[in-house]
Amino acid sequence: MTQQAAALQTYNNELVKCIEDLHTKREELNRQIKLEEEEKDRLQHDIRVLSEKLSRVNESLTQRLAARATFDRTIAETEAAYTKILESSQSLLSVLKQEAGNLSKATEPRRKEH
Repeated sequence: MTQQAAALQTYNNELVKCIEDLHTKREELNRQIKLEEEEKDRLQHDIRVLSEKLSRVNESLTQRLAARATFDRTIAETEAAYTKILESSQSLLSVLKQEAGNLSKATEPRRKEH
């Protein structure tokens, strides 16, 4: 029976060692889980911060794009109006020159015909 007792003691020691190893591995796994949970929390925080920043940038960009469109429209309308003014000025100048020529002819002394 002493051999059986010794074998039983050996099995018991091995079983205790295996259980201790399992506890050690579990503690290491638990430590890794906590590290990853902390990393996950940091990343989620960063995502929230970046999402808020992205939202602000998108809002600002939308406003700036609308302002640019207003500038483009105003510039186009102003250039069109300016072109019409130039065309009208050119027509007015042409008419004025023609009328001045007509007035000059009308005010010149007439030559006597023989």
